[in-house]
Amino acid sequence: MRQIALMLLIVFSLSSCGSAKNRRVITTKSKTTKATRPVKRTQTVVRSATLELPLAKDIIKNAEKYEGTRYKYGGTTKKGMDCSGLIYTAFKEENITIPRVSHAMATSGDWIDLKEVQKGDLLFFATKKNNRSVNHVGLVTAIKDDDVEFIHATTSRGVITSKLKEKYWYFAFVQARRVL
Repeated sequence: MRQIALMLLIVFSLSSCGSAKNRRVITTKSKTTKATRPVKRTQTVVRSATLELPLAKDIIKNAEKYEGTRYKYGGTTKKGMDCSGLIYTAFKEENITIPRVSHAMATSGDWIDLKEVQKGDLLFFATKKNNRSVNHVGLVTAIKDDDVEFIHATTSRGVITSKLKEKYWYFAFVQARRVL
């Protein structure tokens, strides 16, 4: 009996280890971790398609301050930004802690349907050829009719605002998540 328990423990511990290179995000509607933030007792959060959260507005303003900033891998300053650095910094300036890298951000918050996105939600993309692993993130800044605008950092043009209707982004889209 002890040998079986020991074998099961060894098998379980070996199967739970994985390479960081082969990390993949599978999109499901399950709840995962929320971003952490000090809670103010006077603040109430109401989610509605027509109601804008003041916090989301502030986060978007933070991100828009970096528009035009050149791309720099691992960057989180005006000297250079990468996609996840932009999002991380915009949230951090509002004292909200989220993961630093896009594939980890893609497991934070709640999965939402694209039809339900609001300002302040995150959009995740897979931009590598023949690979659906999340490697890019953008922040929803506007919803106009049936199009979603988002701010992000691209390697070629730095921090810009794009539309999800653009063919490249439409086909690279993987999932949307709400962390607020």
